[in-house]
Amino acid sequence: MSLPIGLQLYTVRDAMEQDFEGTLKKVKEFGYDGVEFAGLFGHSAEEVKALCDKIGLVPVSAHVPLDEMLAAPEKVLGTYKAIGCKYVAVPYLPEEKRAGTPAFAQTMADIEALCKVAKSLGLVMLYHNHDFEFQKIDGKYVLDYMYDTIPASLLQTELDTCWVNVAGESPVAYLNKYAGRAPVVHLKDFVMPGKKPAHMYELIGVDDDGAPGEDEVFEFRPVGYGAQDFPAIIAAAAAAGAKWVVVEQDQPSLGKTSLECAALSIAYVNSLQ
Repeated sequence: MSLPIGLQLYTVRDAMEQDFEGTLKKVKEFGYDGVEFAGLFGHSAEEVKALCDKIGLVPVSAHVPLDEMLAAPEKVLGTYKAIGCKYVAVPYLPEEKRAGTPAFAQTMADIEALCKVAKSLGLVMLYHNHDFEFQKIDGKYVLDYMYDTIPASLLQTELDTCWVNVAGESPVAYLNKYAGRAPVVHLKDFVMPGKKPAHMYELIGVDDDGAPGEDEVFEFRPVGYGAQDFPAIIAAAAAAGAKWVVVEQDQPSLGKTSLECAALSIAYVNSLQ
């Protein structure tokens, strides 16, 4: 089975900021079938939909900060519905909203409420994990607790295969575990020669108050240029019923620009399908 391939536009956010339309055209030229948004850079839903239609890219989904959605659920989610997205993802939980904090119960309630609004609009809400959801509460990973607490009828997975691996778990096993609940799968590659560095979230633009980092270098890589077993991951995604695989690279590497990295990634993924 050949899965359509999307690009999480956070990967090329520097180019998007400079030339929104031109970057979308390049993404299409590279061979991507669709895109996942990470901000609209001042463009209206109508403008973005028209561009996607003109260029021939499917607006698959969007990462929208939790607080932005909570501030005006119908309006914000309605924007992505108008663009033509089928999915909207909670992309990240700031530290003060995570498991182990007094706010976590409210976080879960907020996510479930947003899921209900999304469903009423004909959208599917996803949760995009990092590795911090792999701490345990009552003997269970937080990620599993979240998916056990909010039913699949409301919340689907967007498993980020990099962060699952960084957390010490098997991306293939997690895709198998959430078969039937994994419509969009993130393909992300990395190298981590030694221990996980304490300040790794600084790499994705998030302040990290962890302990001093290790000497070993963690680096995001184009898909196929790091440690991940993508033939197995893509096969597992297809078997799990994925509708899309989406390439994401938080920071460019190998001396390449973000666009060059995106081109390398799809060339590799296409070589497997």
